Amino acid sequence: MSFVLSRRLFQSSTFRLALIYMVIFSTSVMFLLVFIYWSTAGYMVRQTEATIEAEITGLAERYNLDGLPGLTKVISERLSRQPNGTSLYCLADEKYRPILGNLKQWPGEKPNDQGWLNFRIDTEHSDNAEKRQALARTFQLRNNVRLLVGRDIHALEETQALIRDALIGGLLITFVLALAGGTMMSRAVMHRIEVINATCQQIMAGALSKRIPRTGGEDDFDRLVDNLNQMLDQIEELMHGIKQVSNNIAHDLRTPLTHLRRRLDMMRESGPGGDSNQELLAQAIVEADGLLDTFKALLRISEVETGGRRGGFRSVDMTDLLSDLSELYQPLCEEHGQNFYVQVAATESIAGDRDLLFQAFANLLDNAIKYTPQGGTVRLDVEDEPQRLKVIIRDSGPGIPATARQKVFERFFRLEASRSTPGNGLGLSLVAAIIRLHHGRIELHDNQPGLKVSVSLPRER
Repeated sequence: MSFVLSRRLFQSSTFRLALIYMVIFSTSVMFLLVFIYWSTAGYMVRQTEATIEAEITGLAERYNLDGLPGLTKVISERLSRQPNGTSLYCLADEKYRPILGNLKQWPGEKPNDQGWLNFRIDTEHSDNAEKRQALARTFQLRNNVRLLVGRDIHALEETQALIRDALIGGLLITFVLALAGGTMMSRAVMHRIEVINATCQQIMAGALSKRIPRTGGEDDFDRLVDNLNQMLDQIEELMHGIKQVSNNIAHDLRTPLTHLRRRLDMMRESGPGGDSNQELLAQAIVEADGLLDTFKALLRISEVETGGRRGGFRSVDMTDLLSDLSELYQPLCEEHGQNFYVQVAATESIAGDRDLLFQAFANLLDNAIKYTPQGGTVRLDVEDEPQRLKVIIRDSGPGIPATARQKVFERFFRLEASRSTPGNGLGLSLVAAIIRLHHGRIELHDNQPGLKVSVSLPRER
């Protein structure tokens, strides 16, 4: 199990990202440490060179004043004060044989372009067989006498080596810590991803009610989890809706199909010349038309829910649309002996599909008129809000129980259990789909008596 976990960790994208970060970070640290090393080592070398230059300046002044005897006296005094010091002197004849100083022989190396000489030394007072590194300058004096002034930089080399070791150790520690941190970060991320994967596998296995747990950290993962859970809620709702629709289709279409089959059987039994064939044929056509209307409504709802009509949104004058609706339905209310009141003031336009909005409000008014008794009241009002346009339709009919106000938007749902009245239970489903397409909201409330339908639509942007 641990081997599988480790293999999955190393194969994870988070671990690869951690490795990339580790390489970039370690490279940056390496360049920084190299810069620090060269800056420190360079400073120490420059200090040594400056010390040698200062000694040369002092010796040159004495040589100019007192000549060679004065120079040898100064060198002898300095060697006597610091017999084991780091300063190096060598006064040699024309054949490079040492006359005075603490070097056993004249170095055979050539100076560089700046005149500095790097060589290994074996000093007179050194008991160590290992030769040390030295840095010096050489000069030719009068009478072919040559002078070398330098410093033993063995301590400088040791200091530089110590700095190199420290920097290399720091780089290795940085690498190890970056690898450990990347591994820990990858494991933490992988654990959260595994929780999501495990929940998704349970959902795919049929547990649609499962949801991804949140950590409560309000970070990016929690926001992702919230979006995934909302998506799963919608999927579960759609799955239940499909199941409910399938059951309702089977129930609602079985009766008209049974009637259609029975009438066709009666026509066949009565023969071609039967007197009742025309009446049976007309009834069969009515049943077939009802079935076609049901399927047309289903296709219409599916078309709206896919959002394909959103690309054709235009500016819609809601004042004009609602005025057309009131002119269309006022005569129908008068025919049913109902009172119809309209209060539509001038409003700003909204972005939408005029035909779909007209159909949605027409369905709502049609239902209000259908269920309002004679002498009742149907009212259409518009409330102009800063961010939204609210259209309210009230009636004085029987209303809808609070427990069923959300179910009425489901396909084929009908309050009447016997399902004997005309209709297929798709009108409010289409209304809800159209309002969702326009990013609006529809709510049902008690009108005491009757039903109050409130539709909010966002302003045009």
